[in-house]
Amino acid sequence: MLEARLRLFDSSKKKLALKDIELIKKRYPCLLEFPCRFHRGERLKRKGKREYSKELRPPEDAKHAVSRKKEKLDSQAFDSKEKLGSEAFDRYFQNLWKNLSEDKRTSFTYLDCMWFSLYLQPSSRDKVLTWIKKKHIFSKKYVIVPIVCWRHWNLLIFCHFGESEQSETHKPCMLLLDSLENADPRHYEPDIRKFVLDIYKAEGRSETKDFIYRIPFLVPKVPQQRNDVECGNFVLYYINLFIEGAPENFSIEGGYPYFMTKNWFTPEGLECFCQQLYSSSE
Repeated sequence: MLEARLRLFDSSKKKLALKDIELIKKRYPCLLEFPCRFHRGERLKRKGKREYSKELRPPEDAKHAVSRKKEKLDSQAFDSKEKLGSEAFDRYFQNLWKNLSEDKRTSFTYLDCMWFSLYLQPSSRDKVLTWIKKKHIFSKKYVIVPIVCWRHWNLLIFCHFGESEQSETHKPCMLLLDSLENADPRHYEPDIRKFVLDIYKAEGRSETKDFIYRIPFLVPKVPQQRNDVECGNFVLYYINLFIEGAPENFSIEGGYPYFMTKNWFTPEGLECFCQQLYSSSE
C-alpha cells in the first residue's frame, strides 16, 4: 500500500518537482500537519540527531531505562503536543485489529486512513475506488473508515451497506463520530455522500442515486476531546469500543444511539486504553 501511495505522487519514478510540492501544500495542508510517509530524508536527519544525542547521554542502568520508556509512553499518550500522524495511527490501528477475534473480523472491515483524503484529489480518485473494491465492503456488516482531513481525525462507519432499503433489521446508514463537535462535523456530509455514491457506482451496484442519498447520515453526541491534539486517540478508542459493542442488527430505530453517547467513556478509560495500545505497539 505504501508503494501505491508513492505512485500517486510519483508515477514516473522521479522526485517531486518544486511546483508539485507547492501545489500539495496549498491544496492539502492537512497532510502537512502530520509526519508524512514520504519524507524519508527528514526521518534520516532526525535519526542522526537522535544517535548523536545518545552518544552525549551518560549511561543508565536497566531500571532507569525502563522508567524512561514508561515516561515516554505516558507523555506520548496523554500529554502529546502533536496530533497522531497517519503512520503512527496506522501502526496502532493494525495492532488493535490483529487482536480482534475471527468473528469480529468476519463482520467488520476497514479502509485505510488516507484513502478518503486521497479520494478528494481528482487524479487519485479512480485508484482509491479500485482499492476499495478489493475490501468487499458490501459483504460486511460494518466498515470502519478513519478519516484524517482538514487537520483533524474523525471516524466514519458504514453500516449494512449490502442490505436493501426494504430490510426490516439491516437498513443501511452512516455514522460520523467526531470528538470536536464545535467544528460542525456535518460539513463533511457533501463530500462523504459523493464518496459513497462513487463507491456504489464502482461496484456496479443497482441502487439508484436517490436511494444512496437517502441513506441516513447520523452524528451521535460522543465524548469530546479536551485539547486540540488528541483527536487521533479518540478515534482509535471509538473504533475499539464500537467493535466491542456493535449490535448484531444495527437499527436507527429503537435503541439508537445505543452506547454512542456523550458519556460513553471516561477520560480515565481513554488513558488506560492508550497506555495499553501504545505499550503493545512498541
